Amino acid sequence: MSGPIANARMYAVTPEAEARWQALLGHVAEDAGVTFTYEAYPAPRPLEKLWSRSDLGAVFMCGYPIALKLADVTPIAAPIPDASWAEGRAVYRSDLIVRAGSPFQTLADTFGGRLGWTVEHSHSGFNALRHHLLKFRTPERPKLYGAVIGNLVTARRVLDEVLAGTIDVGPLDAYWHRLIARERPELVAGIRVIDATALAPVPAFVASGAAPIEHVEALREAFAQAHARSWFAELAEGLCITGFKPVDHQDFATTLAWDREAKAAGYPIPA
Repeated sequence: MSGPIANARMYAVTPEAEARWQALLGHVAEDAGVTFTYEAYPAPRPLEKLWSRSDLGAVFMCGYPIALKLADVTPIAAPIPDASWAEGRAVYRSDLIVRAGSPFQTLADTFGGRLGWTVEHSHSGFNALRHHLLKFRTPERPKLYGAVIGNLVTARRVLDEVLAGTIDVGPLDAYWHRLIARERPELVAGIRVIDATALAPVPAFVASGAAPIEHVEALREAFAQAHARSWFAELAEGLCITGFKPVDHQDFATTLAWDREAKAAGYPIPA
């Protein structure tokens, strides 16, 4: 391996968006005095294999697998979405989406129908959905849906399956939703948000656990100061962010609390 890599696969919703992320990461690396090679890693290649690499310099990773310690990584910084629901914080939620023309008016209207989720190590596509559904379960109704399609892997696949009518409702990372609505509004014209989960820590850029701590600290500072740099505004507008917050492992504890709550209730899988 020639050196640390950067990657923004989780939020590289279009080639244009990925180019903006690549440019932003280049500026941050320069400000921090470190060097990355941007390496594309397109879907559906498994993210867990990317995260397990020992040469991560600044790569997006979901907070749930960070908290689960699915890979040996050091969190660096998380974006602050430019969205009213983010409230100026490095948080996100899952939008629960249905087809625009469907008869469903509330989430409860979808019960008995078909639910989809992405992958078990996803917060937005699995953990947040499961936590949100907990409050609707009763001893008489421990299972809410007539059919469940799991392992859809990506947010785009959830969107496509809802539009195709294969599932009635599914979770969509709200920041991903914000980005794709900006880049490809025609893709989301056929859906609507019927409910949303509580806010949780948004995915963050991470480095390998073996990365020099001085590089991690320099990157944290560079990300934190990015909003004040001359190059930031144009890229930020296209990426729907207002800045970055430095983060560490403890920032993602919420995801583990939601995991424990669901398992303690005997609800390991959204159903």
